[in-house]
Amino acid sequence: MSFLCGLPILECVYCLGCTRWVWKKCLYTAGYESENWGLATAEEFEPIPRFCRVILAVYEDDIRNPQWAPEGGYGINPDWIILRKDYGDNQGCVTPYMIYVDHDRGEIILAAAEWVFDAEWEVLRKLIAEYPTYMLTFVGHSLGAGVVALLTMIALHNREKLGLLRNKIKCYAIAPARCMSLNLAVRYADVINSIVLQDDFLPRTTTAMETVYRSLLCWPCLLCLLCLKDTCTLEEKKLRDPRRLYAPGRLYHIVERKPFRFGRFPPVVRTAVPVDGRFDHIVLSCNATSDHAILWIERESRQALDLMLEKDRHMDIPAEQKMVRQKSLAREHSQEYRAALQRAVALDIPQAYSPSSYGTFHEIDIEEDSGRSSGKSSLSHEKQSEGWNEFVGRMFEVDDTGQMVFKKTTP
Repeated sequence: MSFLCGLPILECVYCLGCTRWVWKKCLYTAGYESENWGLATAEEFEPIPRFCRVILAVYEDDIRNPQWAPEGGYGINPDWIILRKDYGDNQGCVTPYMIYVDHDRGEIILAAAEWVFDAEWEVLRKLIAEYPTYMLTFVGHSLGAGVVALLTMIALHNREKLGLLRNKIKCYAIAPARCMSLNLAVRYADVINSIVLQDDFLPRTTTAMETVYRSLLCWPCLLCLLCLKDTCTLEEKKLRDPRRLYAPGRLYHIVERKPFRFGRFPPVVRTAVPVDGRFDHIVLSCNATSDHAILWIERESRQALDLMLEKDRHMDIPAEQKMVRQKSLAREHSQEYRAALQRAVALDIPQAYSPSSYGTFHEIDIEEDSGRSSGKSSLSHEKQSEGWNEFVGRMFEVDDTGQMVFKKTTP
């Protein structure tokens, strides 16, 4: 009898929790996530519209006679395309990809996936040997962005194979999937850059939401469970979960709409290396899918860059001062990166460690190069370096069907 009397109270608590969850979801806008981030500069944002056009060019049948070229064209020289393969050439292993050498800007650009590294690493090595001063840049969009972010990690682990230093490798992930643990997302923020347009759904889609999307027949039950889980799970516990994935690297957020306003505003680009608040909330917006389209991202990023350049022209900044600003920007990014690593340690993120107090990232390179190294980091709670194979063996196991799955319990 007493249990039955308590049911109305439980129902009220549950309804209040659901109301709070729906209220937060309905009033949450993407602009809140990056409102405290710094503004991006034209120098650091300049490659992004260009790389969007490179990704679009991959899908053209004839790059010399394009059918879907954006305004102003793709801006690439067809004679500088070293390699280009479609679905038939790669046996359906990956989406179409190409290797493009931009001699004007000194870049070797690979728009591809992990399978390509094993298939084309010899081509890359020869190009790097031929152009040793060029930057090796990986670019991708959507799921391909998540894949090139992982491919960048593989390239960093195989720098001897390519003959490159860490500062000669860059990755630009356009609208990426959540593909890295929080520790890796922060650790590789000096190399990997993620670009997100306003309300884009994919960088915010967790594995739990993927379950909801796949289970159309029991949405109410799953939404109720998600509501209870979100309400009762502490943020600190989410951050310490090694199975939870995040958007990789340094984040660039293009904001073009404001809450309770109609129409689009001049886009503003904000950037940071956050530890908490890495697009953790789904935004209930009618633009959640359209903001994921590469065409929209290219258009808005180009408009944002034009506004930055116009502002610089009005300010009439001398060339020497621009060079000073670039050096200052690199120093600020380095400090922000170090601060993010230290905050990850302070929040007790699994596998996180602090950078050296001498202003170098030498210990990061050592850990990547030696999977069996027994060296210690300069942390107060020192941890042994761990290789990729050991990490995979600790986090995954092989089931009866031969597939790799997450271990049910992690040490």
